[in-house]
Amino acid sequence: MSAPPTPPAAKRVARRIEQLGRTRTDDYAWLKADNWQAVMRDPSLLDAELRAHLEAENAYTAAMLKATEPLQAQMFAEMKGRIKEDDSSVPASDGPFDYYSRFAVGGQHPVYARKPRGAEGPETVLLDVDALAKDKPFFEVGAAHHSDDHALFAWAEDDQGSEYYRIRIKDLATGDTLPSTVDSTTGDFVFSPCSRYLLWTWRDENGRPSKIFRRPARGGEDALVFEEPDDGFFLHLGVTASRQFIVIGSGDHETSESRLIPASDPTAEPRIVEPRTPGLRYSVEHWDGRLVLLTNADEAIDYKIVAADPAAPGRAHWHDLVPHRPGRFIFGLAAFREHLVRLERIDALDQIIIRKTSGEEHSIAFDEEAYALSLETGYEFDTAQTRFVYQSPTTPRRWFDYDMETRERTLRKTQEVPSGHDPDAYVARRIQATAPDGERVPVTILMKKGTPLDGSAPLLLYGYGSYGHALEPGFSIRTLSLVDRGWVYAVAHVRGGSEKGWGWFLGGRKEHKPNSFTDFIASAQALIEAGYGSAGRIVAEGRSAGGMLMGAVTNLRPDLFAGIIAGVPFVDVLNTMSDASLPLTPPEWPEWGDPTTDPEAYDRIEAYSPYDRIEAKPYPAVLATGGLSDPRVTYWEPAKWAAKLRAHTTGEAPILLKINLEAGHGGAAGRFDFLKEIALDYAFAVWAVEKGWRA
Repeated sequence: MSAPPTPPAAKRVARRIEQLGRTRTDDYAWLKADNWQAVMRDPSLLDAELRAHLEAENAYTAAMLKATEPLQAQMFAEMKGRIKEDDSSVPASDGPFDYYSRFAVGGQHPVYARKPRGAEGPETVLLDVDALAKDKPFFEVGAAHHSDDHALFAWAEDDQGSEYYRIRIKDLATGDTLPSTVDSTTGDFVFSPCSRYLLWTWRDENGRPSKIFRRPARGGEDALVFEEPDDGFFLHLGVTASRQFIVIGSGDHETSESRLIPASDPTAEPRIVEPRTPGLRYSVEHWDGRLVLLTNADEAIDYKIVAADPAAPGRAHWHDLVPHRPGRFIFGLAAFREHLVRLERIDALDQIIIRKTSGEEHSIAFDEEAYALSLETGYEFDTAQTRFVYQSPTTPRRWFDYDMETRERTLRKTQEVPSGHDPDAYVARRIQATAPDGERVPVTILMKKGTPLDGSAPLLLYGYGSYGHALEPGFSIRTLSLVDRGWVYAVAHVRGGSEKGWGWFLGGRKEHKPNSFTDFIASAQALIEAGYGSAGRIVAEGRSAGGMLMGAVTNLRPDLFAGIIAGVPFVDVLNTMSDASLPLTPPEWPEWGDPTTDPEAYDRIEAYSPYDRIEAKPYPAVLATGGLSDPRVTYWEPAKWAAKLRAHTTGEAPILLKINLEAGHGGAAGRFDFLKEIALDYAFAVWAVEKGWRA
């Protein structure tokens, strides 16, 4: 019998860090490339020693998981078999055309196309992303839009995974791509409603969207429209549904500010709506001749909708259109000429509310225990039709066109599962876990009918809990590969998300961040008590800020878990939040605190930062993943975490690291290549439980 593979032993180079009168030592700081900004743009510039270490980590992970390769291949085939390969979106009408995207059989990337409105053909291909991606290790189109006059089509492309996009524009009359390109953008751009100009956000050398530029759409001189003076504020662009205003939004995780440019004069100076006030958030639409704003003003924790005259848009002139009601979180808004549509969430369930200009309202809701609703509003403002998508853990996505006057629903598409799917073969449930402080934490569960509830079933528990992002109870073709093998799949809707309103988010940030961790542990314990799993047969999973959650619970309760899947995990929290040069650090200070100026924030973060809280004790099996060109969670965070865990664990469970050397935060860009990464994660989960590794 051959000896098990030998894990890489990262060298330890003690770096002493003094900060706010506090001292810490970081043995693995050397894993951060000194030229990281250049590596983001060109991964080939990575130092040879660093590359060799990452390649050794990848080789060790591959060797340790060698026995799972048949399972990985089987799971990938299952997931791919649930995808309609020649799928297409429901066309969205705009003037004389229907716009849509479709996939070719075997295609990794979409084709963007249009046809004459209501007709079967002829089709005009606007962009074939597979053709652009050919022979490239990574390629992604982040955004694609046509101009209002239907003459131009623009897209933002990224061939590194670094999220530094290049914008290209195609003349749809000739089919030629214009020679003019826009580089170093965030991929966020709009055509002016008159179709004469392109506006975009520029990304600086530290990866921050800090300027808005404008140029003639067919090429010409660039003009600076707005520059954000605060390193902590990011910029973004939009156009109101009425096509009357271009909107420049700026903000961090706590405060926002908007400026308007009249569509009738796209070269005009942007006009501020309401100057930034710490803690005040708002977004702007235009409806019924008024500005309508979704805002938390006046202590509206779960948000309200106010209206204002465009000529006097400031807060002093706001009046309530939809007042605040605690526990009813308003999280989405869409405007049409005669109707205003909003998305609400009450106790982790969504509903759609339609409001007429007369003030009359009605709702669209469903009766399952757990489901998700989303809006696809399309391009047209002067219409009584809107589109929504319904799904649940057992029910594939269904696209409905909804007549807001007659209240008639028309089913336009049901997500096809070519290999077959019987919703009645599965059970979706919602239980409530009790947190240490008495809060009730929703947990959504998916399993096969007949799965024993005696603790014998393996359990995968997923969590996130940051930025107010809600984990919607939707349908996934991926999780079925575990559930069909007798696993229970559960999602813990922990504080830090917005499943129970914006107060649920506020209860899991800054000084309340540990609530996210204890909520997750309470969810695991509630599932164990109800027979959905047992300690040592649970695998926990989270990505990005959800990876921080994974790191924290690994330190707090390693005994609960057989394995931990931490995708692009934000685990080196104290060091990252202390480095103002990193792309996301200044905007993140409102979320976590600023340990460079605030001793209390330093101590609070240091007390839970997963990397800093590692100690000598047995840890469960860990699979940490990252992307070399990731600007959000830089590759050295999972690399440092894995190295330190491996050096400190007193148990036998392996610590594995896999860095995609050709991708960024989202992993592989192709729809099938991405599934291979998920198959690896799930095969690791099965392997960890079967091996019986636990702390």
